[in-house]
Amino acid sequence: MSLLVIGTVAFDAIETPFGKTDKIVGGAATYASLAASYFYDKVKIVAVVGDDFPAESIANFGSHHIDTEGLQVKAGEKSFFWSGKYHNDMNSRDTLITELNVLADFDPIIPANYQDCEYLMLGNLTPQVQQTVIKRLKNRPKLIVMDTMNFWMDIAMDDLLETIKLVDVLTINDAEARQLSGEYSLAKAANKILTMGPKYLIIKKGEHGALLFGEGKIFSAPALPLEEVFDPTGAGDTFAGGFIGYMAKAGTVNFDNMKNAIIYGSALASFCVEKFGTEKIKNLSAGEVAARVQQFVNLTKFEIITA
Repeated sequence: MSLLVIGTVAFDAIETPFGKTDKIVGGAATYASLAASYFYDKVKIVAVVGDDFPAESIANFGSHHIDTEGLQVKAGEKSFFWSGKYHNDMNSRDTLITELNVLADFDPIIPANYQDCEYLMLGNLTPQVQQTVIKRLKNRPKLIVMDTMNFWMDIAMDDLLETIKLVDVLTINDAEARQLSGEYSLAKAANKILTMGPKYLIIKKGEHGALLFGEGKIFSAPALPLEEVFDPTGAGDTFAGGFIGYMAKAGTVNFDNMKNAIIYGSALASFCVEKFGTEKIKNLSAGEVAARVQQFVNLTKFEIITA
């Protein structure tokens, strides 16, 4: 059984208070699949690039045991490109350039040997493309995790709501949760969103951690305080990939496993922001991941001592 990641494989150019890059490899599917590969060895990817995408970057997927048969390479066309500049708070950014290129007419083709998909990560794409992927799978996966953003709420709300009905876990940030639900309280927002179809909801709060809702329960996960954050690009996708990768390793879908998955996803995301692009998450050791997870455990481990 495999873990299938759908999303963008792209080029980014990033400027933060710590520096700037020329074109580097990015994209939701890139970050998510690399993160998932630290926990599960049957990760497969469906995305599209142009023939300007470097062969060595495709080979890097292979070094993580990520199957790239579903990565379409369009001859004579250019890969999706995004350029952005982050403000000093590193939470807000300005988009400088967006070039859809091959993404403008992306048709997600599912190879025959991807039909054993048991875990599906729908990276941030149009809701129509996300629906198409689900419908093209012969059997419904055990777990479908979907990421989306405020842009689709602004221009494609009806399609988004139809897609949300089809998934098990929705991941959005706090501002998006409020926009989708019309509620300011995140607890009220979560309750309303859970009536829209998903069984579980993850609300990402950046440097303030994440909240998990489902099964009538709430779990609050911390974020690791870091001295320096070089580049937040891809942190959310890395989190989602680590989350579903751990769930695939665990093999059982329940709230307790999801609590652990959020911590592992958060640990991977904390590595991601320490360098530009995928530089930090490309070559982590199992020991580094385990030590970072322990740091998260230590953040919230305490005993109640009665006087």
